[in-house]
Amino acid sequence: MTILVTGATGHVGRHVVSQLAARGERVRAMSRNPATAGVPAGVEVVGGDLLDVPSVTRALAGAHRLYLFPEPRTAVEVVAAAVRAGVRRIVTLSSGAVTGGLDTDFQLPVEQAVEASGCEWTHLRPGEFASNTLRLWGPSIRAERVVRHHQPDWRGLPTHEADIAAVGVEALLGEGHHGRAYDLTGPHRLSAREQARLIGEALGEPIRVETVTAEQSRRILRAQGGWAAENADFLTGFESYSPSDVPEFTAEEWDRMLEPLPTVERVLGRPAHTFARWATDHAKDFR
Repeated sequence: MTILVTGATGHVGRHVVSQLAARGERVRAMSRNPATAGVPAGVEVVGGDLLDVPSVTRALAGAHRLYLFPEPRTAVEVVAAAVRAGVRRIVTLSSGAVTGGLDTDFQLPVEQAVEASGCEWTHLRPGEFASNTLRLWGPSIRAERVVRHHQPDWRGLPTHEADIAAVGVEALLGEGHHGRAYDLTGPHRLSAREQARLIGEALGEPIRVETVTAEQSRRILRAQGGWAAENADFLTGFESYSPSDVPEFTAEEWDRMLEPLPTVERVLGRPAHTFARWATDHAKDFR
């Protein structure tokens, strides 16, 4: 059985690849830059881009199962190509924002295309990625050992990307996951201040936290470029998540939505990894 992993070099996808390979599965990793994919020995690497449907069609040849990174612009065509290739099970990387009704135009169309395909399907709906701290704070921690944040005491549920991948691998290989949308969170609510402290402990050096205005925070993120710049307006409250027809939530409703969920432990039979574990795993990335 061949499993095609799209987004194979992403924060979650690379763990999906390595965990499948560790279990002895035949893995095909699709990357826009196969020469620099850096996959484990024995993993087949193919070139492909979800915006280039013919390239995905070639990558799908002979595949039986598919881990699908979200790309709504070509989701219908990519899923149709998967069905033609003989894929019968698809696991999608989605978002908890779909569950909350906050996402109607990005992950949701991908989920809908998969559900309409006739394949067995499972959706992974993580909330806050712990790896976002690396993309947002990595430059300032590496340069100054400081985190600048406009809401340092707001508490989220950072989730280790290895846990997201492990649930996806279980859905790709195991039984009883068809038709499930798994909302995934980390095990503890932590503020930015607490996360910075745990990163500092992993580094063996204190991380200073500075409170800045939302506008200052937006300028900092825009100056970093890449993912941080692309999401600066949303992350600092200057832009809503989705169009104006999404639900409005009170502070109490938001608080209830940010309770840790037991999904990771229920699916995997072990507790979800803590943020302290994540910080230790990524300490070298902050040096």
